[in-house]
Amino acid sequence: MGRFIKDFKKFFNYIVFSSKAELKSEVADSFLSWLWWFLDPLLYMLVYSFIAVVVFKSNVPYFPVFVFLGLNTWTFFQKTVKAGVKLVSSKKMIVTKVYIPKYMFIFEKIGVYGFKMIVSNLLVVITMIGYHVPLTWKALWIIPISLVLVTVTFGVTTIVMHFGVFVEDLLNVITVILQLGFYLSGIFYSIEPIGEKIVGRVPAPFYEYLIKLNPMALLITDLRRVLLYNENPHWVMMCVWFFVGVVLSFVGTTIIYKFENSYVKVI
Repeated sequence: MGRFIKDFKKFFNYIVFSSKAELKSEVADSFLSWLWWFLDPLLYMLVYSFIAVVVFKSNVPYFPVFVFLGLNTWTFFQKTVKAGVKLVSSKKMIVTKVYIPKYMFIFEKIGVYGFKMIVSNLLVVITMIGYHVPLTWKALWIIPISLVLVTVTFGVTTIVMHFGVFVEDLLNVITVILQLGFYLSGIFYSIEPIGEKIVGRVPAPFYEYLIKLNPMALLITDLRRVLLYNENPHWVMMCVWFFVGVVLSFVGTTIIYKFENSYVKVI
């Protein structure tokens, strides 16, 4: 842990600089530039809202905001984990010339996708205002929820990044798993009763297992609880998944420290 903190402080400026550089390069050749950070989630929200409200006649309250919260949270997790698979090989020019703890590349991606999530969530705020969603002090619980999200995302990505160096086809497997996770996380449907009025499309006994076994389903549900429905999050499961995220992060960084010298030989 001491080495981790020391290295993080040492390479913090690198994380900030490289995250900014990637964000700038991403929109450098785009006609709409940074507007795509708003348009991308907005267009997806419109598509899912149309399908759910018009086609499937969903009666979930504040549905556009409901979708926005789920989509933004899932996109951060999915893109970070997926990028982690080939992260070491994509940084070959750096890895082969200078030493840097390889998990710093993960923090770089967290910075990039975290910034995009914050920008996208500005649309959430605007949409909430438009729908006159009543906010209470419970909205402050988004801070610990976000902490759990980052911790779990970092922990999972460290494991994925390590094995991605040695397993050529891991990206294909991760893509399939993430696609399954998308449909099991309640992005565009409710997986639990909302305010004891609306029950989602998932059978009641099953949603409890999703909340316990799928961290993204838990985090997305809890964000909606505190922001839209003035309810408390699932504190016990939040603590459990924070602990799991810390354990995964510890295991992942330990493995990376142990094997990172061999990465150069493989890539």
